[in-house]
Amino acid sequence: MTPTPIPVTVLSGFLGAGKTTLLRYLLQAEHGLKIAVIENEFAETGIDSQLLGEAPVQVVTLANGCVCCSIHGDLERALFLLLERLDSGAIQFDRLVIECTGLADPAPVAQTFFVDEQLRERYLLDGIITLVDAAHAEQHLLHPIAQAQVGFADRLLVSKTDLVDAAQLEALTQRLTRINRRAPIAVVRQGRIELAELLDIRGFNLNAQLNLRPLTAVAPAVDRIASLVLRSEKALDLDRLSDFMNGLLENHGQSLLRYKGVLCIANEPRRLVFQGVLKLYGFDWDSDWAVDEPRESVLVFIGDQLPEAAIRAGFAAAHA
Repeated sequence: MTPTPIPVTVLSGFLGAGKTTLLRYLLQAEHGLKIAVIENEFAETGIDSQLLGEAPVQVVTLANGCVCCSIHGDLERALFLLLERLDSGAIQFDRLVIECTGLADPAPVAQTFFVDEQLRERYLLDGIITLVDAAHAEQHLLHPIAQAQVGFADRLLVSKTDLVDAAQLEALTQRLTRINRRAPIAVVRQGRIELAELLDIRGFNLNAQLNLRPLTAVAPAVDRIASLVLRSEKALDLDRLSDFMNGLLENHGQSLLRYKGVLCIANEPRRLVFQGVLKLYGFDWDSDWAVDEPRESVLVFIGDQLPEAAIRAGFAAAHA
């Protein structure tokens, strides 16, 4: 019998955004959970400097039952090592948090849980959480990697809000929304936040939940990464839609950070749902449309300098 997959949370964010502070809080909180944390050696401040040694992988169990794994090698090796020790009974954990470095692209981390079959069976990628430093966001977001970290996120946590005024925070919120319309935004104070904001996000579940944050202010595009939302009240032809998506992935797959759709297909009572990361995607049929429910197709793409006009034209050609 295959064990229940272990939920995985990926913690991202630019240098100094507060990832390590948040991890310390998570590891010290009285939550009764057995959480394993993979922290790599490039983190700007270690959870515990004594954990970092010369060995490629070190695993230490803390007093409250949480497990720290510091790695000097590839992520897959650490993931398999944790499974080996879990299966042997040497350690216990029921959740995993991975702290990315401040200059890391979350894409390779996310792809790890879809490419290898054994890792796909034993781990379940629950969500990508990105911390944003409110006080230094303007400088940080000059870097494409910081924009990409925001674009990949299923949830955005804004730190150091006490160092900015209300107008600055609102401007930052709108900018983050233009980059990533999918991700809810919450405030983290001195690394403290409700666990519900971190766990059981189900960001990679195939479902019809597609809540897009509203844009309340119009501003010129200043970031390479941005959200593109497509809507249509006309039914789509499945073959034409397939051609549209195949062409989009072929030509721009490496620029599509995250994407999700809830679609109305001609002569089909059920919703078609899909989502993906770069060129890796999944799709399935969801529940039936309600009799009195508007059958609107909605797609959101979060990408790097996507050709908006061409994508909108391709989507229009997919109508039945």
